[in-house]
Amino acid sequence: MHTQEQLNALSSKIFEIRNEDDFRNLALELFHLHYEQNPVYRLYVQALDSSFDANEVKTLRQIPFLPIEVFKTRKVFLEGIESEHYFLSSGTGSQGAVRSTHHMGSLAHYRRCFTRGFEHFFGDVRRYVFFALTPEPSTQPHSSLIYMLKGLMEESGHPENGFYLNHEEELAEKLRTYGASQAVKPVLFGLSYALWDLAEKYPMDLSQALIFETGGMKGKRQELPKEEFHAILKKAFRVPAVLSEYGMCELTSQAYITNKEYRFSCPPWMRVMIRKTLDPLQYENFDHVGGINIIDLGNLHSCPFIATQDLGIQHPDLSFEVKGRFAHSDIRGCNLMIGE
Repeated sequence: MHTQEQLNALSSKIFEIRNEDDFRNLALELFHLHYEQNPVYRLYVQALDSSFDANEVKTLRQIPFLPIEVFKTRKVFLEGIESEHYFLSSGTGSQGAVRSTHHMGSLAHYRRCFTRGFEHFFGDVRRYVFFALTPEPSTQPHSSLIYMLKGLMEESGHPENGFYLNHEEELAEKLRTYGASQAVKPVLFGLSYALWDLAEKYPMDLSQALIFETGGMKGKRQELPKEEFHAILKKAFRVPAVLSEYGMCELTSQAYITNKEYRFSCPPWMRVMIRKTLDPLQYENFDHVGGINIIDLGNLHSCPFIATQDLGIQHPDLSFEVKGRFAHSDIRGCNLMIGE
């Protein structure tokens, strides 16, 4: 059984990945770790194929991916390790939906993942001031998104960092002070409906800002195609693009849209693989729609291999687009674990 010291060493290796060989080798190492020491993952793999031989797994495509729904009914975690904290999914998908729980073995590790991930795409976090149109951390202590934003603010250290949901007038006044001459750039990170409200009430020139939308309309505004919604924000705030992050409660890392093409890119320790919709143990070619599987090596203590309910396509440069969700949420094999 791995000690905490050994897990800390693995945590460091995650951020030392430089090429595909580094990624594959560490992914295979973590696969064997979780097959041996993660009871829920091992039970799922063995239920999926009673003749499974972990020693025969030599490639990423041979690794079984755990259906994300299992986080709703089981504690997905390495045995012998204490959970430091847990995050809950939003539970907004349907009335009375069961929420997923993702246990964190190390909040310091989670902080390294989201900070290094942001900096991989956007540079030193200290160059930014963060304005969040989301609830306060005190009201949502088990939201991974809000914990991430709070952590980025702490790493930034800027005195005007803060949460401004329901304080839009104060936020607008602060944002107007940031022009091209400012050494620190503003990052506006908001729930979709809150950004729409801000755009209607306080249109302004935010061409020097990074604007991220996340979280959907939460039933508060009309659902629009992403391109149409982004067009509203771009016009109101005079920005060339609206950015997004792809993350979820069950992940430790995030992918980001960094341009106008609605394509997400992953940090070096995260990969997307597109499975066939009718045969989830097989994989699609580039530019074909299928189910999104995620290897998140940041999920060191829970499970790095997640089969999501999202549909998407992957491009030859390994960027990906999200195209929707499965009409029926249960992924084949999931009934082997849920409700036992």
